[in-house]
Amino acid sequence: MRKQTRRSRAAVAVLTAAVLGLAGCDAVGGDASAPEEPRKPKPSPTPVWDSSPASMAAVGDSITRGFDACSVLADCPEVSWATGGSDEVDSLAVRLLGRAKAATRSWNHAVSGARMADLSGQMSQAAAHTPGLVTVMVGANDACRDSTSAMTSVADFRAGFEDALGVLRKKAPRAQVYVASVPNLKRLWSEGRTNPLGKQVWKLGICPSMLADADALDAAATERRDTVQERVEAYNDVLKGVCAKDERCRFDGGAVYDYRFGTDQLSHWDWFHPSVNGQARLAEIAYRKVTSVT
Repeated sequence: MRKQTRRSRAAVAVLTAAVLGLAGCDAVGGDASAPEEPRKPKPSPTPVWDSSPASMAAVGDSITRGFDACSVLADCPEVSWATGGSDEVDSLAVRLLGRAKAATRSWNHAVSGARMADLSGQMSQAAAHTPGLVTVMVGANDACRDSTSAMTSVADFRAGFEDALGVLRKKAPRAQVYVASVPNLKRLWSEGRTNPLGKQVWKLGICPSMLADADALDAAATERRDTVQERVEAYNDVLKGVCAKDERCRFDGGAVYDYRFGTDQLSHWDWFHPSVNGQARLAEIAYRKVTSVT
């Protein structure tokens, strides 16, 4: 009986020591001889999209050249939505870079009449500047052909855009790209056809697939315009899809296509291209999209 008591007392003593030892470790937060180092916060990853580029270049067609905004059948890059220096427009370059830097750190390589097939050459010129941002607005001339059968196919349009981005990436892999949607050509027709002077200028050959026989509302004319409109929408789907595969590319989400250009935003020379007011609206859209968080 005494031996059992002694054994019990010894067991209790050992258990008590063990418990006290564990309690002591908890009290100092672990091994007192080797305190834990405080964890350093992980550095935040550098955002892929920079809303404050140090330079920019523009590629595209007559819209980016300010065609018919200042005088009839002539470019006016001073009022370009992308790189112009006009106070009336407050271009994207001016908004992003400031007026002084915009004059020396932005370049306009757009060409009136250009189609998607011409974009790779323009991209090569733009990439030579290693710009922080490249703006793209192209596609209207691919739909504005002598006939609907002459319009650029969707497959060729896609291949051309993919090639153009590839050209840019080889020379300027970190350049950001803002892609504007192709405008709603049918809406431009519906607005401009109310002006007799505009319709006379259209007869000189401006976007005949959409604007020819501007007053015709028969089934054939309606089908022709609808065909052009469907092709424009398909082009915008291509721009969106190809751009989505490039982490440094941002599509405008159809903002230019959706913008309801009125007569104030149309050139009073041809009632089709953007006026100075219209160029300013395009600049606003671009700035909003480029600086957006998402």
